Amino acid sequence: MERIRAIDLARGIAVVLMILSHGIKGLVPFEEFPSWGLVPLHLLTKGASTCFFLVFGMTLAVAFVPAIDRDDWPKKRKRLFFRGLKILFWYKVLCIVEMFSLYERQEIIDVLLYRAFAVYSEILGFYGIALLWIPFFLPLWKKLRWWGQLLSIAVTTYIAIFLFNNFDFGSVGLQALLVEHEDFYTWGQLTRLPIVMIGMMLGEAVRRSYDSIRKRMILSASLFTGGILLAVAFVLHSPENLQETLMALAMNEGKHPPDASFMLFSISLTLFIVSLSLAGGNLLALVLKPVTIIGSDALGAFIFHICVIFVFYRYLFDYWHKITYQHALHLTLLLILLTAIWIRVKNWVSQES
Repeated sequence: MERIRAIDLARGIAVVLMILSHGIKGLVPFEEFPSWGLVPLHLLTKGASTCFFLVFGMTLAVAFVPAIDRDDWPKKRKRLFFRGLKILFWYKVLCIVEMFSLYERQEIIDVLLYRAFAVYSEILGFYGIALLWIPFFLPLWKKLRWWGQLLSIAVTTYIAIFLFNNFDFGSVGLQALLVEHEDFYTWGQLTRLPIVMIGMMLGEAVRRSYDSIRKRMILSASLFTGGILLAVAFVLHSPENLQETLMALAMNEGKHPPDASFMLFSISLTLFIVSLSLAGGNLLALVLKPVTIIGSDALGAFIFHICVIFVFYRYLFDYWHKITYQHALHLTLLLILLTAIWIRVKNWVSQES
């Protein structure tokens, strides 16, 4: 099947929001954020991680699940597995890049040995580990009917919550990797798996409807409606002072481990992003080409932006906690543009060579 550019666009929007979050917070403490920097600007970045997980599931459903019954499935499964190893390699490299200028040597070694965890690079750790086992789970997923898939999402969610509240795994590191831990900024395999599974169900719908404008618009409208319903649920679930709740969310309260308010807000934003991307289709992907380019190589974008923030902005330019929010915002917007240019040039060099 031809590459679905709307998925690249949705992934690109998620990466751009992530760069916006990392670029500013990586240089300026929350205490120096202006109110508009927290709400609405930084608040919007809370949809980035959930959008990543959802689009990850969509990509699996579009590019890999249809191949399960074909002769080339073992090759594709092997490709996913080694992709996971590659991501884990870069995850560890970027942990060093993130920490080398501010942390002691032993602290970095502890992170490399999974005795502790970094912050900004941790989402790569989720993907690297997930790709080592998800390829072997996909054939079972494909055999399930839609109701079985929904049931498996509900069961996985329940198991993750139960294990988090009742089981310590004998290791805080293992708990952090599987269901998250209050002391670490990790993305639990079981905790975030339901979002990936929802993405796989959505990806199947996208694969079947994308070439039909009518079906794609119906799917887009359904997702947008779902986003509105979750936004309403978020408002109803929040305490009386909605402004304080939004400020707390912007400062990552309830993100690790995820609580109900954060997930309602984040999934709502994610559905809006995916709905917009599907409605715009290839045309919007072309109009927002720099964002689509970033989304076409999320790993490359991740590596580039982490290196620029922590090697150049923090270490070489010595901007860590020494510049204003506005300065950090301008540097981050420049970084987003440079990321798109980097990926474009890298792809051109690869093709020419």
